[in-house]
Amino acid sequence: MYAILDIETTGGQFNEEGITEIAIYKFDGHEVVDQFISLVNPEIPIQPFVVKLTGINNAMLQSAPKFYEVAKRIIEITSDCVIVAHNASFDYRILRTEFRRLGYDFEAKTLCTVELAKKLIPEQPSYSLGKLVRALGIPMADRHRASGDAMATTKLFKMLLEKDVEKTIVKDFIKLEVEKGISPKFLDLINQMPAKTGVYYIYNEAGTLIYIGKSQNIKKRVNQHFTGITTKSKRIQAEVFTITYDETGSELIALLKESQEVKINRPRYNRSQKKSVFPFALYAEKDANGYINLKLEKADGRKKEITSYASLQEGKNALFKITAKYFLCQKLTGLYQSKKECFQYKIKECDGACIGEVAPETYNLRVQQFISENSFENKSMILIDRGRNVNERSAILIENGAYKGYAYYDLNYQITNIEILKNILIPMQHNRDVKNIIQNYIRKSKSLKILHF
Repeated sequence: MYAILDIETTGGQFNEEGITEIAIYKFDGHEVVDQFISLVNPEIPIQPFVVKLTGINNAMLQSAPKFYEVAKRIIEITSDCVIVAHNASFDYRILRTEFRRLGYDFEAKTLCTVELAKKLIPEQPSYSLGKLVRALGIPMADRHRASGDAMATTKLFKMLLEKDVEKTIVKDFIKLEVEKGISPKFLDLINQMPAKTGVYYIYNEAGTLIYIGKSQNIKKRVNQHFTGITTKSKRIQAEVFTITYDETGSELIALLKESQEVKINRPRYNRSQKKSVFPFALYAEKDANGYINLKLEKADGRKKEITSYASLQEGKNALFKITAKYFLCQKLTGLYQSKKECFQYKIKECDGACIGEVAPETYNLRVQQFISENSFENKSMILIDRGRNVNERSAILIENGAYKGYAYYDLNYQITNIEILKNILIPMQHNRDVKNIIQNYIRKSKSLKILHF
């Protein structure tokens, strides 16, 4: 659990500042589960430049509670939490100073979103909170007020968690849980999971990531691990200490995240996923008569493929639909077995050899149309899919035929500027597997919206 906070102060000499406003959002990595926001009477005057910056003046604070009156609530909401703040050293120092005045030694682990952003979103022109969130398309209200800045920090931190594909932030948090000796039981772990689409991460007691999975219903899938009788399920049951998850909303993003993060983190029980899940591919070759033949074969990295399939039967089923849609000859797609209906320029009974009735140039145009519509080589486009809630959408960027990554955006924030999209993008690796995942999803999805640019 994280306590994301922002503090406004009176200004003044080092370690003599007083708190004028504090906002804390308790964040479980997915949503805010508790919050505390309050003005605070610092019992000393506010510096004039601070009044101008924040809008908080001495008169506003006369009836506000003094720090000792809110101290207990602050301890309660931050208990067992990692303190997160933008420039955390400042906020943490101010908080410790106020508690020290009360004779209490306040201590907590801290994370700084400035340092995290420099690592995970490099080369930004500015890492000040206002300029950074504006560049990332994060909506912000009440700038220089504790509640507005803390909420913007919360949204920024959520984005940084997404960008942390090596799960460094979460692994460090789990190590803290291990130190406390917290070991949830299976039922507790299942109850913590959402019945939603996303990726889940299973860790052992050493904080080592041992399995990554994806599902359209995370709770149901995790329950299957705990009730399974396979060797892998039993090993996971014996080792599991805790489980975290990333809700994605989009099944496509869940597939892409799982593929990349398995390759990066190499969990021991994901060995089977190191092999390609698309072992069959479709190739185009011109024959001696000038006709382009479509051939379904085992994937060969030395050859340029159009698309690929998880099984031979899936590929054959797809080819039957392709021949029907584009009026292609079954003989030239390898489907023709005997005298039967064959798809051509005109559909009729044939022996599979009547393709000569259509000139190669005419026939090949239909093949090229299929290739163009089913390959995104050299194409640039944005795939718009479901978000994690009704007010959000996801965007997947493909530029010059290469998958660049994904992002989430609010419906009131339109993705029309590619440079802004690149700022909020969670960068991902382009490889054969992700290309095939995207192509396969485009073929099957009815809700995906494609914007070409």
